[in-house]
Amino acid sequence: MKKILLLLVILFSGAFVAMADDTNEQPAKIDAQWFKANYAKAEYMIPMRDGVRLYTAVYTPKNKKTTHPILLNRTPYGCEPYGKKNSAFWQDSIYHNYLLAEYIFVFQDVRGRGMSTGETINLRPFIENKQGDMTDEASDAYDTIEWLLRKVKRHNSRIGVFGASYDGFYALMAAASGHTAIRALSPQAPVCDWWMGDDFHRNGAFALFDAVSFLPNFGLKERSKATETPAFESPIIGNAWDYFIKNKPSDISRTLAGRIPFWDEMMQHPNYDDFWQSRNALRAVDRIKAPTLIVGGAFDAENAYGTWALYRALQESGTTEDCRLVIGPWSHCAWRGGGKANALGNMEFSEESLAEFYRNEIEFPFFDHYLRDAESSGATEYGALVFFMGENCWREIGEWNPAEFSSDYTLYLAEDGALAMNKSDISDSFSSYISDPANPVPYYSESDSPRRKEYMMAEQTFVEGRDDVLTFTSPVLEQDMSVAGVIEAELYASISQTDADFVVKVIDMGPDGDYEMLVRGDIMRGRYRKSATTPEAFEPNKIEKITLKMNDVAHTFMAGHRIKIQVQSSWFPLYDMNPQQFIDIYKAESKDFVPCDIRIYHDAEHPSHIQLPIMK
Repeated sequence: MKKILLLLVILFSGAFVAMADDTNEQPAKIDAQWFKANYAKAEYMIPMRDGVRLYTAVYTPKNKKTTHPILLNRTPYGCEPYGKKNSAFWQDSIYHNYLLAEYIFVFQDVRGRGMSTGETINLRPFIENKQGDMTDEASDAYDTIEWLLRKVKRHNSRIGVFGASYDGFYALMAAASGHTAIRALSPQAPVCDWWMGDDFHRNGAFALFDAVSFLPNFGLKERSKATETPAFESPIIGNAWDYFIKNKPSDISRTLAGRIPFWDEMMQHPNYDDFWQSRNALRAVDRIKAPTLIVGGAFDAENAYGTWALYRALQESGTTEDCRLVIGPWSHCAWRGGGKANALGNMEFSEESLAEFYRNEIEFPFFDHYLRDAESSGATEYGALVFFMGENCWREIGEWNPAEFSSDYTLYLAEDGALAMNKSDISDSFSSYISDPANPVPYYSESDSPRRKEYMMAEQTFVEGRDDVLTFTSPVLEQDMSVAGVIEAELYASISQTDADFVVKVIDMGPDGDYEMLVRGDIMRGRYRKSATTPEAFEPNKIEKITLKMNDVAHTFMAGHRIKIQVQSSWFPLYDMNPQQFIDIYKAESKDFVPCDIRIYHDAEHPSHIQLPIMK
């Protein structure tokens, strides 16, 4: 077993805040006047190999006495302001160390966005063997880098690529270009697979609330101006719960009337077919050779899947010798914000600023080591740095490989709402509920607008007493129990209809039941229980096995606490309601949504259980 270091105290040495002249002077105050005095902006339309031109803003230090590394970000969200006015990126504290160290900043609009020409294709598929003027995001990044190296003055020929969320996908594709000038890569909460688990789907279930809320970001067919993505207001009118109860995906499609092509594409591809498989960014990981810093949040509601999946894929490919992972107690991209990033909802995880710790001790020293030869490469030099909830501390691990440092611990669902350490010897035992699409289980205590990021770790007492939520609770834990890795739920179920969803939630129940924190929740669309590509109907009232693997967890259940499991068949409107019939869900009308009797078995022959990876 590799050595595990427990970091109980976060120390801010400030040693990584590098100044351009390497003195011990206090950092300058970065304001508009400082930025104008130290940086110059230039704009270019960089030609791609097929003739498309991409808008690129380059901010170069005015210091001509030395060379500077390049930090590249490619984005679909626009590089405003265009023209002579400077961007306000310098206001974000995440960039301050780089500004003081005099990096060259390059921001680029991807195809069809902002000022760039060409057509936007969401998650444009990676082409493994490109010929002639064939293009993908990797080739666009390669052509951009070639141009920068030729045209931008006073660079040191080293490029770092970063991107968060959707930008993380573009950062991955840039690294997959194989350009040797890319010396460091940081994909943060990256989009990797929009069907398996990022943003729009999870195990086949459609992330309805987010999908509709994201629509303004994906644009209309036409742009009114070259510099603008057309304005589009979300179709959600009034209270979100009421809107989604009344409007099924088919109703929303009629409202949109073809104005959002990507919505229509999703509605035409409910299964994990070639449309989605070709957009899986992990297909390109064996091309990534640059040192890589992967960053994510334990409470990332959008791209937790992509973060963990990318790390595993890179570890398996073995193409990069330095692959690091950082998982903090953060919501989506909270580590890049201006706050402390040490709290979510009503829960505070640390008295120190975890955002400051991330900026000064993790991200900047990583890039500065590979782009400017700084001696230290940061707090992640050892491998994986993961924040364990419950005990609220960092653990630094050689690599995140739970199979190596954890062992399986199984808890069995039992009669009377118990979680038992042993299988039941009863021959016939089950718990049952009726899943009614007219009265779905809410995902959060306040299911209005917008979607609440706090649901990822929220109290779960708000669903207690519902007849359509099964609850199973363990005895009081006699000692601390650290869960590290993938939690797997194996349910034996029968349903009265031909399809249903299965939601499993793992909950940390405090002493005396004073709080019930969601540790991890996940969903499986039943028709995909055997295959993501080939859905299969249930035979009514036949017992079948449903296996649900959740995103990784790093959580310590403290002594005196209990583990609680909840099982239900809706999580609304976070995910769309299943009509509970084996029909095309995206074309289903209100009349097609019917109640379903569901039984979860916990007898000797059908031992439904939860498997926890416990750190040794």
